[in-house]
Amino acid sequence: MGEDMGSNQSQTAGANSRGRLATFILSDHRYVLLATSAVAALGAMLSSSPRPAMSFMANAYMVEVVMYYILIAWLVLSAVALVFKLAKWRTYADESLFTKPAVARLLRYVSYVVWLIVAVLVVDRIGMGLASAWAVASTATSMPETTLERMLYVLYKGRGTFYEGFKTTVLLAVFGTSIAFFLALLLVFLRIQVVDRSDNDFVRFLKVVGSGFAKVYSTVVRGTPMMVQAMIIFFGVFGLFKMTNLTTTQINGIWSTFAAGLVTITLNSTAYMMEVLRGGIESVDMGQAEAARSLGLSQWQAMRKVVFPQGVKFAIPGLSNELIINIKDSSVLSVIGTFDLMFATTTVGGTYYRQFDAALITSIIYLCLTMLASWLLNRLARRLEVAAVKVGSTSDQPINVEEK
Repeated sequence: MGEDMGSNQSQTAGANSRGRLATFILSDHRYVLLATSAVAALGAMLSSSPRPAMSFMANAYMVEVVMYYILIAWLVLSAVALVFKLAKWRTYADESLFTKPAVARLLRYVSYVVWLIVAVLVVDRIGMGLASAWAVASTATSMPETTLERMLYVLYKGRGTFYEGFKTTVLLAVFGTSIAFFLALLLVFLRIQVVDRSDNDFVRFLKVVGSGFAKVYSTVVRGTPMMVQAMIIFFGVFGLFKMTNLTTTQINGIWSTFAAGLVTITLNSTAYMMEVLRGGIESVDMGQAEAARSLGLSQWQAMRKVVFPQGVKFAIPGLSNELIINIKDSSVLSVIGTFDLMFATTTVGGTYYRQFDAALITSIIYLCLTMLASWLLNRLARRLEVAAVKVGSTSDQPINVEEK
């Protein structure tokens, strides 16, 4: 009987293994067909598009014809598999030829060929197309006709202006976020203060006033647009300087639009980062603070040595998001004349009467900046082994953050 039971268990395990293998093969070939079909469709469209001036496929017409028909054949094959799937919905795994291991393996090898073909077409049509357009734009004496060449012409002619705006945007975002982090640490300490039984009247007063100030600051800053804040800060401080004997030129040398923009981003980010830090600190188990107090640490020592380090680590993803937000939101500072990327866009667009082309260029620059910042910050988060579930909330509820 023991041998029979062992045999039955072996057969069951073998059947389960075969079932898992069949499921894997089925899902794997579906993925190969679906993903590669989308790539093949892109390749077919690229092959049908006009060749750029620097195309290296221009002298290989027959090779490109063969590549095109390979892509079309893959699309037809995928369509046949889809029709068969719809017709044999319940028995597809058993009856379909595409689920056979040998066929699935062959499909994978052919998919590599399809991806290689599309990669060649991308380089030929898009890469060499950009190179051809840049060659025309950089040597043109008047505005080119096509959209891509116009954009590159505007970028080439206004490269100095774009660079200055780009540099200002990066400096404002990086320094504004960095300074705001340290200010947020100070304010969040005030924000989470609670009156302790051992506190005297003066300490109680300071805690109540500090916590109230942090709450009011957060409410006011998060409840008003950054554009309005920039105007109030710039023109308000400028008005204070006007009360002195300084001339407008002297005031501009002291209180520049860059300084006003940096102060605006710093004060605005401080409020949001304070709430993110507060959420991270409140994510820490309160039992740890109580244990620290029971060991003789004061409230400040427990917060500084036990709660704060863990809370800051939990809040890192949310704090990192502020940098990405500031890269984009710094564009509103052009309203006070800060020479950021947005101001450079309006300047170049107005110079060449190509506001649309200049806006497209700027959108690509912003996208590249935010993608680069996101990639770097994700690497930092993985290095610190933190992952956020819900971050960036500006409500008065705790922000749920979990650690891997």
